[in-house]
Amino acid sequence: MNTVKAIYPGTFDPVTNGHLDLIARGSKIFDHLVVAILKNSSKNPLFTVDERVEMQTEALAGFNNVSVATFDGLLVDFARDQHAQAVMRGIRAISDYEYELQMALMNRKLEPTLETVFMMPADKYSYVSSRLVREVAQAGGPVKGLVPEIVEQKLRDKIVSARQPEPRAIEILDRIDLGGKELDPKVVKRKKKA
Repeated sequence: MNTVKAIYPGTFDPVTNGHLDLIARGSKIFDHLVVAILKNSSKNPLFTVDERVEMQTEALAGFNNVSVATFDGLLVDFARDQHAQAVMRGIRAISDYEYELQMALMNRKLEPTLETVFMMPADKYSYVSSRLVREVAQAGGPVKGLVPEIVEQKLRDKIVSARQPEPRAIEILDRIDLGGKELDPKVVKRKKKA
């Protein structure tokens, strides 16, 4: 009996419930699904590769036929190394399709035996992207229901630690003449007290 192995590649920075929806559905179609986290990304990720692997691994603990791996370089080389026959990609909108079609055609040119399967997320996740989740979280908005609980906690921790200003930075900001402009009410209050 032939088994079909697929790769679901991405940066997953962070993994969202939209990703998990596609993984759950893909795990029913393919005998084995490898969630492949891209290491060398020009996207300037918020989370390290190790953090992304940890979050994915915990979020996918209930799936017996899904594994997590990392890769860099060409996807077709990774797929070949994994003996995969397919690449699974999610499409939320027409703009996704245009980009994904180009990638699928290039992958086919590089490896004619590798098929690409496009899947749409459930309607309730059709607008969710890692970028939007990061932006909402960084602006202090709620991401509950958009990401797994572990990701929600890691986002909170990461953003809280990023918001903690260095003592030296506060000292420098206190010395800056704002020219009548208020950049940060906290800084202005400190300046008035001085």
